[in-house]
Amino acid sequence: MLLPTTNAEDTISSLRRDIALQIAKSAQRGGGTQVAVARRLGVPQPTFSKIKNGRVHDLSIELLLRIAIRAGLVLTLQTGRDANEAGAFISGFMGGSVRATDSKLEKEARKSLQASGKRLTPTERLEAFLQHNELLAAFHQAGRGAARKRVVQPPPVP
Repeated sequence: MLLPTTNAEDTISSLRRDIALQIAKSAQRGGGTQVAVARRLGVPQPTFSKIKNGRVHDLSIELLLRIAIRAGLVLTLQTGRDANEAGAFISGFMGGSVRATDSKLEKEARKSLQASGKRLTPTERLEAFLQHNELLAAFHQAGRGAARKRVVQPPPVP
């Protein structure tokens, strides 16, 4: 069964916005001016400004993915039956990117994960990956739901 075209367009728009959001967050962590960040990502400053401000309706997903790769982001993209289920999730960083110092707990967890991954069959690894992505999707959807419910209070008038 094919989904309606409008749903496909809404899904693509949702992915486009999420990829841009992840790029903007990564750039913010790296610091610097828009010109410096744009130069680092290999795009003109006006293009980076569009990404930073979420005005990405005229940018292709392919361009955004290329920029995400240059930023050192490892993304997982998800679509769904509904456009609200679509999203781009950070699933890691490529070497050489800006990254916080590893914690002892993170190192132990990564070591344990690698050891257990070696004991899994390829089918079990695929099942674990799919379950992981389902959990990420549920987490992302819950975050979006919470953001919609959150009431932003205006700053007090002096």
